[in-house]
Amino acid sequence: MPRASSTRTFFAFCPLLFGASLTLLASPAAWAQDGSLNPTPAATEPQPQPSADASRWGLGMAAGVKQQPYTGAGTKTQGIPLIYYENRYVRVLGAGAELKLPEIELGSNSSLSFGLRAKYGLGGYEPSDAPILEGMQERKGSVWLGAGVTWHNEIADISAEWLGDASGKSKGQQFRLGVQHDFRAGSFTLTPRIAANWLDRKYVDYYYGVRTEESRPGRPAYLGASTVNTEIGLRVDYAIDRQQTVFVDLSATRLGKQIKNSPLVDRSSQTSLSVGYLFRF
Repeated sequence: MPRASSTRTFFAFCPLLFGASLTLLASPAAWAQDGSLNPTPAATEPQPQPSADASRWGLGMAAGVKQQPYTGAGTKTQGIPLIYYENRYVRVLGAGAELKLPEIELGSNSSLSFGLRAKYGLGGYEPSDAPILEGMQERKGSVWLGAGVTWHNEIADISAEWLGDASGKSKGQQFRLGVQHDFRAGSFTLTPRIAANWLDRKYVDYYYGVRTEESRPGRPAYLGASTVNTEIGLRVDYAIDRQQTVFVDLSATRLGKQIKNSPLVDRSSQTSLSVGYLFRF
């Protein structure tokens, strides 16, 4: 298919992406730094790759709980439906979509895959979320656009992703570098992972900074700076059959120094748990 057709296919599914993203706050994988949940690729792995004319759909349910970094904010729990669509050129999964680019084969068990990506980040807060946020202006989620590459090899999948805030809320950027590997035993797939997520100054300042007009006793003005969050996680998938999968994902994220130093934050790490079910047609 010509590149122009694949581009049209991508934009044809953008309404589905953003419609689903507004409600999809939990999914089969780790919570992203922006507050959304990233669905697990393993939920689709038991199936062969779609042919040029084939497409696949999936529907399911997921629930997740995540600690909030803001002082007194507690945990956030969500239960939502899951929507999955994929063909040779595009993938829509949870709060993101990817326009697939041609792969480069590096050997019999090694390849590079590329994609242009769009995600909706559900980060941010309302002043009513915690006492420390009273008098703060609301911080909103954003649409993030960028690109990613994954090196598939026998040892691990090594991925890199750059995203920029296309909505202009934070005007920030983020870069994620991750490593994961699947261990299969019968119907079970265990996928441990480790990742580092760089957040630029504008991102940190928007979500964790305190403007001069927002300062008060106990909450001084704070100007954020770029920082790196580190994450470890484990996803467990169980294939009931070729169409049905259940999953559990547990992760822990160590917050970067510039986030921990914010007067809005009272913790140095966050944990999250998500569980769910996906049926592929």
